[in-house]
Amino acid sequence: MIKDRITNIYFKYLIACLLLVLISCKNDKINYHQTNKKPVTDVYFGYEVKDDYRWLEDDLSSETEEWVKKQNQTTFKYLNQIPFREDLKNRLLELLDYEKISAPFKKGEYTYFYKNSGLQNQSILYRNLDNQEPEIFLDPNKFSDDGTTSLSGISFSNDASLVAYSISEAGEDWRKVVVMNTKTKEVVGDTINNVKFSAISWKSNEGFYYSSYEAPEGSKLSSKTDQHMLYYHKLGTKQKLDKVIYGAIPAEKNRYVRGYVTDDSRFLVIDAAIKTTGNKLFIKDLKNNSTLKTIVDNYDSNTYLLDNSGSDLILVTDHFAPNKRIVKTNFSNPGQENWTNLIPEKEFVLSPSTCGGFIFTEYMVDAISKVYQYNYNGKLVREINLPGIGSASGFSGEQDQMDLYFSFSNYYTPMSRFKLNVKSGKYSEFWSPEIDFNSSNYESKQVFYESKDGTKVPMIITYKKGTKLDGKNPTILYGYGGFNISQTPGFRVTNAVWLEQGGVYAVPNIRGGGEYGREWHNAGTQTKKQNVFDDFIAAAEFLIAKNYTSTEFLALRGGSNGGLLVGAVMTQRPDLMKVALPAVGVLDMLRYHKFTSGAGWAYDYGTSDQSVEMFQYLKSYSPVHNVKKNTVYPATLVTTGDHDDRVVPAHSFKFAAELQDKGIKENPLLIRIETNAGHGAGTPVSKTIEQYADIFGFTLFNMGFDRLPLKY
Repeated sequence: MIKDRITNIYFKYLIACLLLVLISCKNDKINYHQTNKKPVTDVYFGYEVKDDYRWLEDDLSSETEEWVKKQNQTTFKYLNQIPFREDLKNRLLELLDYEKISAPFKKGEYTYFYKNSGLQNQSILYRNLDNQEPEIFLDPNKFSDDGTTSLSGISFSNDASLVAYSISEAGEDWRKVVVMNTKTKEVVGDTINNVKFSAISWKSNEGFYYSSYEAPEGSKLSSKTDQHMLYYHKLGTKQKLDKVIYGAIPAEKNRYVRGYVTDDSRFLVIDAAIKTTGNKLFIKDLKNNSTLKTIVDNYDSNTYLLDNSGSDLILVTDHFAPNKRIVKTNFSNPGQENWTNLIPEKEFVLSPSTCGGFIFTEYMVDAISKVYQYNYNGKLVREINLPGIGSASGFSGEQDQMDLYFSFSNYYTPMSRFKLNVKSGKYSEFWSPEIDFNSSNYESKQVFYESKDGTKVPMIITYKKGTKLDGKNPTILYGYGGFNISQTPGFRVTNAVWLEQGGVYAVPNIRGGGEYGREWHNAGTQTKKQNVFDDFIAAAEFLIAKNYTSTEFLALRGGSNGGLLVGAVMTQRPDLMKVALPAVGVLDMLRYHKFTSGAGWAYDYGTSDQSVEMFQYLKSYSPVHNVKKNTVYPATLVTTGDHDDRVVPAHSFKFAAELQDKGIKENPLLIRIETNAGHGAGTPVSKTIEQYADIFGFTLFNMGFDRLPLKY
């Protein structure tokens, strides 16, 4: 009896000591790697701006490579002390280990589909003939030993005897294109190199169109790429002989050019843009080898070809329709003056697709899907009553295809696929995942809150049923707010792990996105960009005011343009959150347009060279330029990839260096740099598990948790 009491006292003493050690570790001074300052001074309209860390922009430098190594050593030393990091990793492994199957699609005699057995780094492309056992057609897991080379695109020739597929190495936007005989699986001809931001579209079986920039001088990952061109590659010839179809220097500079052939092989359609919004549109009759005809001759609107029926062209446009409309014209005279409305603009934003001779229109109603079916004369056939409230996609297919496969999900319901007959409108469940996550335990609530200027902004908040609104719930507020991109409900296993821990996940549909059309987008661009930050700040204040969370339990997260969002808000309101998680962010707003294709983002941002007013506005919120001395910043984990050639990692490097130099070290100010990784696309499952175990572990640890808040 006495022995038991002594044993109990001893164990209590050990536990108390362990807790003291953990608390001591958390508060230990971090030995940050000191970043050398090598000041460079730029002059903008007579104003001098000093850049202490310009040298970090040189991704070919051994000094930059050493800096990355030292920063990662510091960061992982900190992350390694988190006692429940392995628990998070194991739970991510468990939840991700379920079979995932894509919608099937028919090409030639075969039916193709993607499948991942669970934890494979990349999904495998299978095919089967009639009712025979499926065979592996293309396995990207064999492209590299570590799974960092991914399949990024695939295109079949007209008779499906050939396939061209593109691969991305280490997450780069630069691609290689390989052509293969689909029957023998033998490679045909040479590999096409240095392809970027490109579709692959076949002209019969003779060859295909693709887009790219001239290979830049200097670093392939960071040098400016400014002149996008459409090429035609004829099979059996060398790439150096590929003909430039559109965009040849010294013609008008276009940063984004795309060419695609219509399903009936009759027309080549080319769209060209100088920025991420607004495009010119051209068309050429391939059968009659006509000259290029102009459909749209300016960059004032966004227009693309949805489909054609013979020489009749069906277009989607926001010309005189901020929420988009569908119009009809004819190849003989396709200009804007000859357009007639097929499906007029409606109150909500339109995203159309086609299958089986029908048009399917998805509308975003406060970021939630509504889908309708029309015939090619613009007559409403029916509404497709969806399985619930959430996001639906995949209402597309070939002209002769009678069944399509659409997907549906929301923030707490894993994506399921449904098979819909386009004639009857009836559908049934085709596939649903078997995942160890009980969706019925969770719920989402849509709220509308008021931003600084009085604008009403919607937000969807997801959490476990029965959650107490006591201000103590760990909360991630996720945002983007740019480039006309909409945040709609969708399930991610990584977020499911967060919800299981009693976490709240909130996504506001802030300005700059596309949820309410072109006007909503424009309200968050250039000199109105502060609206985006104000909307995000107001979302955080709403969650705190309504006791979903409090400052001590709030984390802000966003990637790319969303990384800018987090960087701007944490430098404007460092008191608002406990944790900041800017990922692959655009953080140096004075120089973003100097790298890769960044100049094309000017529609949203403007540039520092544009005018003195724009320079001053950009500098007023640029995260790199607004880190203040002697300021307590939230616990920060900046994340980026060393092969990110879209938002170059120098943005994140310089921001982390500024934080570590000027910020008071009350909270950790760290950067996690993934090696052999890019902007995010094609990231192998193994790296995804490690990344999110670190991100969630860092977040909860800095909210005061020494163990996971809840069991699964």
